[in-house]
Amino acid sequence: MQQQALQESEGKTVNGVDVTRLLGTIDAVRGNPDIAKFRFRATNQWVKGGHNRTTIRDFHGALETHAHERPFQLDADEPPVLLGEDGGPNPVEYLLTGLAGCLTSSLVYHAAAKGIEIRKVESRLEGDLDLRGFLGLSPDVKVGYESIRVYFTIDADISREDKEELVRMAKKYSPVFNTVFHATPVSVDLEK
Repeated sequence: MQQQALQESEGKTVNGVDVTRLLGTIDAVRGNPDIAKFRFRATNQWVKGGHNRTTIRDFHGALETHAHERPFQLDADEPPVLLGEDGGPNPVEYLLTGLAGCLTSSLVYHAAAKGIEIRKVESRLEGDLDLRGFLGLSPDVKVGYESIRVYFTIDADISREDKEELVRMAKKYSPVFNTVFHATPVSVDLEK
């Protein structure tokens, strides 16, 4: 059934996604799995206090390096209650932003591949964090989010069950969700 929906969608743009190009990408990756290997990069510089700035210029994927049209600069800071000057979202808020964006993109792309037109998608995220872990006050308190909850609202002419299936697909195929949900090795070292 999914393959049939994909074939019926060819030549169309659904939800702002060029389904023909999407299917072409899938076929290209089937033919050469190395095309699917991407490396995303960012650099970061401390400004002062809790304020730091990340710059994103390029990434490697589909067998070559791609430069963004312009570098993206993302400022992170802490709110005054956490001794910052509120010069940007704090890093744990960026994590929620990345999670929301990736889940949403995954949901919309998979809906487009199935030929499901969506009028609107909204999400609300909440994350619980106990500062005693960060402050080193209790070894029993997790350093980081204790839990994160994501709630979706989808406006489309499909059943509640179909909307729930889109949410399941978003979770299954979202790289950020899977990075957060499943332990991903992260190395942190001093530059040589």
